[in-house]
Amino acid sequence: MGGKKKLSLKQMERMQMRKAEEEKKKKEKEKAAAKEKKLTGIFVPDVKEGKILEELKKMRVLTPYTVATRFNIRISTAKDFLEQLEDDGLVRLVSGNHAIKIYKAVD
Repeated sequence: MGGKKKLSLKQMERMQMRKAEEEKKKKEKEKAAAKEKKLTGIFVPDVKEGKILEELKKMRVLTPYTVATRFNIRISTAKDFLEQLEDDGLVRLVSGNHAIKIYKAVD
């Protein structure tokens, strides 16, 4: 009649071995991923420091992604940081839309 065929002992052993190996590999990947993960700061860099302004002037264009990677902060924090700099008059908006804005440092 219908139904699933009963596996032999050898086939069941192979399935168990494969399952154990897959779980072992999965655990190793999780450990490796945990080690590679780096924490990013959520604090806005201090604008009054001269080093930060020098770094910004060296960069040709300022996008939230470039600022976030340079100062190791989150992109949302970088967006706020760039808006703050624009309000202070240290950078000016070159182009942008609702998704991304491009700034340039004022000389």
